Amino acid sequence: MIPKTALVLITLLALFSCSKVVQQKEETTTSASENWKTEVENTIQLFGHRNWIVVADGAYPKQSNPAIKTITVDANQLEVVQFVNKVIKKSSHVQANIFLDKEMAFVAEKDAKGIDKYRTDLNKILESKKVQTMLHEDIIKELDSSAKVFDVLIIKTNLTIPYTSVFFQLDCGYWNAEAEQNLRTSLNSKK
Repeated sequence: MIPKTALVLITLLALFSCSKVVQQKEETTTSASENWKTEVENTIQLFGHRNWIVVADGAYPKQSNPAIKTITVDANQLEVVQFVNKVIKKSSHVQANIFLDKEMAFVAEKDAKGIDKYRTDLNKILESKKVQTMLHEDIIKELDSSAKVFDVLIIKTNLTIPYTSVFFQLDCGYWNAEAEQNLRTSLNSKK
């Protein structure tokens, strides 16, 4: 006859040996030196209008919304901005509305060493683009609102200068606001 405690142990072992361990998906990943580029390219292929890509400084927080994926890269932020900008430009299905923190223009060099050079270099990268500025909190509200329905990719870099995140709000690359307005006018006239 098998003792009661041995029977319980055998039952537990049988249960655990048949069960599958499921790990919770980790939302933050560290991308190896060049793997982040492949991840960005693949993400842009999947994304469409209303998705966002954010190239963030080192202090950007990990957001709790599961639609917001954060990756950390050991790369110069301007290199990442330039790469994201290039991949978006190369794609035919999306273009980007670019937002910068309004606060960045008011950050003094004495308070954040390197900000003057950063602004100059960023302006060179984005010189042919229409760039909008908004208060940081207002951009975050837009991002959060969008993430209720659409995915967001945050690329967290090693930059340690405040208010330097660059927000790419994706839009349709082959349809514009004027064409949409013309369509809506035609639809309304047929009622």
